[in-house]
Amino acid sequence: MIGVSLAASFHILLGVLFFNTGFNVIYPPPPETGIEVDFELEPPKPIQVRSGHEPRTIRPTPQEEIRLVQRSESSITGSGANRGAESTMGESGDVDVYEPPRQVVIDRRALFPSASNSDSIAPQKATNESNEMRAGHAEGNTRTGSVENEPQARLAGRSVVGSLPEPEYKVNKSGRVVVRISVDQYGSVVSATPGATGTTVQDKTLWEAAKKAALKAKFNLSSNAPAVQEGTITYVFKLQ
Repeated sequence: MIGVSLAASFHILLGVLFFNTGFNVIYPPPPETGIEVDFELEPPKPIQVRSGHEPRTIRPTPQEEIRLVQRSESSITGSGANRGAESTMGESGDVDVYEPPRQVVIDRRALFPSASNSDSIAPQKATNESNEMRAGHAEGNTRTGSVENEPQARLAGRSVVGSLPEPEYKVNKSGRVVVRISVDQYGSVVSATPGATGTTVQDKTLWEAAKKAALKAKFNLSSNAPAVQEGTITYVFKLQ
């Protein structure tokens, strides 16, 4: 009990001191005080200009002979006068003119030595076609490789299996019929429409014959091709 009484008395004493000292309001407030500092302004300094001396140069004397510090002399003294042609500046003056590179002449006989000993025209002039000049030979006299009057198929990344079917017709007319085709991934022609750009004949019989022949065409399989890929087949009709 004595300890509790002492603690309570101590706190009451502190409260009385706070109310008597810390919460006093001074009114009116005292005037503010400060330190007055006076800065002295310095006048601007004038720019000082100094006059220098003009650089001195040696007066030129073109009439006097130029004297070298050390004369250039050769270790070998010649017995005769110099007969070399005097070097002069060309039309372009004292400028280095570079010579363009010369074109190298290629000796074709050195590149293909065996070609000079062969006669490439002889197989074309032969009367009888030998066994080595059959269809497909580079120098054969056959029509293989010329597709000017043959049916032509255009399908990006695809090739014809076998050969293109020939159209059947009995009309005595000539011309070119371009058929627009649609091919699936299995290589079958699912649709054919004659009369595409490049057609030169407007005969329904020839158009129908070209359509039937195009539907019989077969192309290679391609899993990377679109589901339906479009292309063209061109047929050339001749007079019968």
